[in-house]
Amino acid sequence: MEQSEEENLQKQIDEIEALSSIYEDEWCVIDEAARIFCIRVVDELEHPKWTICLQVILPPEYPSSAPPVYQLNASWLRGQERTDLSNSLEEIYLQNLGECILFLWVGKIRDFLLLKSQSADAVPEIRKTTEEAEVNDQDDYLIVCQPPQQVAVDVDFPESSE
Repeated sequence: MEQSEEENLQKQIDEIEALSSIYEDEWCVIDEAARIFCIRVVDELEHPKWTICLQVILPPEYPSSAPPVYQLNASWLRGQERTDLSNSLEEIYLQNLGECILFLWVGKIRDFLLLKSQSADAVPEIRKTTEEAEVNDQDDYLIVCQPPQQVAVDVDFPESSE
């Protein structure tokens, strides 16, 4: 292993240790060997309205010569908003070449969410993850669970040869 890869690994270990102690329950190790982590970022801790999960993969070249590979996970984050936030994260990387940047990224995402919660957008659009049929309340029926009925089954067993 090259000296710079050893230094990168040590910096990654230090950064992960710091982030996991700062963010505790919001921090998640997906695959430590593959250096894949996730952090849940919210607009405010007491009553969060907006949440983004930042998933990162730390390549062996990070932080000295490569950025983390990242994915922003939020069903409501689309279009220009996603592009703007991604550009902001990439700008932070370029302004801090060779440095650990995950803490800065989390701060930027949190600032983004705080601004969003203070804007006219009152609540995030929540998408249903399962199919649900619309219910017509005019014809309500009570379905009573019936005990299972016993059914007689005719089975012919061969006679034993005893």
